[in-house]
Amino acid sequence: MTIQRTRPFGQKYAFVVAGVIFLALLAAAGVRAAPGVLILPLGKAFGWSRDTISLSAALGIFLYGMVGPFAAALMQAVGVRRTLISALVLMTLSISASAWMTQPWHLMLSWGVFSGIGSGCVAIVLGATVVNRWFVTHRGLMMGLLTASTATGTLAFLPALAAIAEHGGWRPVVWTVAAGCALLIPLAWWLLPERPSDIGLRPYGATEDEADAAPRGNLLSIALGTLATASKQRTFWFLFATFFICGFTTNGLIGTHFIAMCGDHGIPEVRAAGLLAMMGAFDLVGTTLSGWLTDRYDPRKLLFVYYALRGLSLIWLPYSDFSFASLSLFGMFYGLDWIATVPPTLRLATEAFGDRDAPVVFGWVAAGHQIGAASAAFFAGALRTQNGDYLQPFVVAGVTGLIAAGLALMINRRSHLQPALQAG
Repeated sequence: MTIQRTRPFGQKYAFVVAGVIFLALLAAAGVRAAPGVLILPLGKAFGWSRDTISLSAALGIFLYGMVGPFAAALMQAVGVRRTLISALVLMTLSISASAWMTQPWHLMLSWGVFSGIGSGCVAIVLGATVVNRWFVTHRGLMMGLLTASTATGTLAFLPALAAIAEHGGWRPVVWTVAAGCALLIPLAWWLLPERPSDIGLRPYGATEDEADAAPRGNLLSIALGTLATASKQRTFWFLFATFFICGFTTNGLIGTHFIAMCGDHGIPEVRAAGLLAMMGAFDLVGTTLSGWLTDRYDPRKLLFVYYALRGLSLIWLPYSDFSFASLSLFGMFYGLDWIATVPPTLRLATEAFGDRDAPVVFGWVAAGHQIGAASAAFFAGALRTQNGDYLQPFVVAGVTGLIAAGLALMINRRSHLQPALQAG
């Protein structure tokens, strides 16, 4: 029996829930961003090479993505609230434990394995689950806002973390990130109901006949069963491939190596982190605008534009003069485009697989995003160690962006298997 607790704001309490999720996604993204700040300080403190530190970052990014579909299934099986709080606790403990690391395998476990699992439960799939559960209208706009928090968190915290690392070393960075995760635990406990009906509400914009879906199945049957059905469609594989390239060209390459690349050109860490923060500010605008556009225009054409422009900008960057003007231009443009791909990708997934299955399907698609990011994080670090510069990784990433633009136009808007999925 569920005891209903009334909340303020009536149907608009859905926006309070979205605010809590926004902050949680912001913190988890900050966890995944921190290794980019730690590359140079850890190298100085322990003598670890960039490819070793990049491997831990890649492992965390990989698990961040691979946990996603299982996290989406877990949210359906045991609830969003329990999943979120457990993940925040895991991130707090694993990051805190890293303050005592002395060996590379300690780094792999703390910042790679455990923080990767925890942050994977507080990722884009969390936003997709909450948006589909709490909103009927303005879904594209709300997904744009929540998605923006993931990139904004990745980028906006970097100047502060870089300044802390520059003046206090790597350990204060660890404690700062751990504290940020810990502070959200009581907030999520108090302000996050499981579903609208638990507090006597309907999803925002829903009619009286539209009720929120009941929990279903168990973790493995939801996650793997949905994958088995979705993988029979070309739409799933096109979405997976384009999102792989999205991760390859954002979190894995720019998010992990931009500060180190600027360091190769004599640009201090704090200034480079400031450029990433500027990207985060522009991302908040660009991804929110993308959500608004997704509610109104063909999402395939939006993806074509986003990926094509991203690919061209990555090819241009290593040939630029790395002046303040050129880097600022790149930062503004890349920020607007950083993760604007998410709202149209989620809309295409929802159209093809339905409201109930879309969050889990999107979780598998998002796993492709993080596999791509992990690949770029290690790939770029290894090539930098081998060749002494980042030219080749950036050109390769730019070409993949152009490939993704072409794939986006090949995605079908709706699937003939949707009724089967909905009935399953």
